[in-house]
Amino acid sequence: MAKCTLILKISLAMLAFAANSILCRLALKGGHIDPFSFSSLRLASGACVLIPFLFYHTRTTLSLWRPLSGFYLMVYAVLFSVAYIHLDTGAGALLLFGAVQFAMVTHGLFKGESLSVMRACGLVLALAGIAALLLPGAKAPPLYSALLMLVAGLAWAAYSIKGKAGQAAGASTAANFVFAAPMALVLSMLFMKHGHYDATGIGLSLLSGAVASAGAYVLWYTLLPSLGSITASTLQLSVPCLAMLGGVIFLGESLTVRTVFSALAVLAGIVMVTREKANTRRPMAKVNKHKHDN
Repeated sequence: MAKCTLILKISLAMLAFAANSILCRLALKGGHIDPFSFSSLRLASGACVLIPFLFYHTRTTLSLWRPLSGFYLMVYAVLFSVAYIHLDTGAGALLLFGAVQFAMVTHGLFKGESLSVMRACGLVLALAGIAALLLPGAKAPPLYSALLMLVAGLAWAAYSIKGKAGQAAGASTAANFVFAAPMALVLSMLFMKHGHYDATGIGLSLLSGAVASAGAYVLWYTLLPSLGSITASTLQLSVPCLAMLGGVIFLGESLTVRTVFSALAVLAGIVMVTREKANTRRPMAKVNKHKHDN
C-alpha cells in the first residue's frame, strides 16, 4: 500500500510539472499574456493558495524562510516563461529537465551517492533518449530560448536540492512562494511596456500557479527527503514525455516515430534507476532485521 501511494504521489507530481509547460505554452502561443505577467500571476496565485500552511504550521521558525530558495524559484519561473515564447512544449520540457538531470546527478555524486552499473546504464539510456530528440532532422530550438530554459533548469535543480533539507513541506513551499512572487512582480513592472493580457491568459496563469505549481510543489517537497538526488532527477525525465503528449493533444504539435522511441528510452531508463535503487535497499533492510533479532 505504501509503495502504491508513493507511485501515485510521484505520478501526480510529474503530471503537474508537465501541465505547467502545457499551460504556459497555451498562454504564450496564443498571445494571451506576456511571460513576465504570466510568471507574476503564477507565483502570486501559488502564494495565496499556500499561505494557510504558514498558519497551520504552529512551529513556524526562521529556518522556513529561505530567501535563496525563493530566488531560485523566481529565476526558474521567469526564465521558464520567457523561453517558452519560441519553444515547443516538448522541446522546452526536454531542455529544462535535461539541465535538472545534469545538475542533480552531479550533486548526488558529489555528495557520495552510489552509481551502480544498472543505475549508470539507466541514466545513459534516459539521456540518450533525450539527445535523440535533438538530432539533426528535427526542428532545432532557438539558441537564446534554449539557453534560457537550461538556466531555468539549473535554478529548478538548485531549488529541489535546497528542498531536500527542508522541513514542513507545505510551510516551506509557502515561504518560498511568498519570497518569489514580489521579485517576479518587480520584473513584471520593469517590462510593463511590453505587458499584455486577456481573461484567458489570466486564467491559465492562475491555473498554473494555484493548481499545477502550488499543489505539486508541496507534494514534491514531501517526496524529496525519501528520494536520492539521482533518483529524483531521473524521475523528472518523465515530464518531457508527458509534455510532448500534451503538446500533441492541446497544441497540435507533431508526434513522430522518433519521439515515441525516445520517450520509451527515457521511461526505460527511469525504471532501471528506480528499480535498482529499490533492490539495493532490500538486503540492507534484511541485515538490520537480522541484527535486531539477534
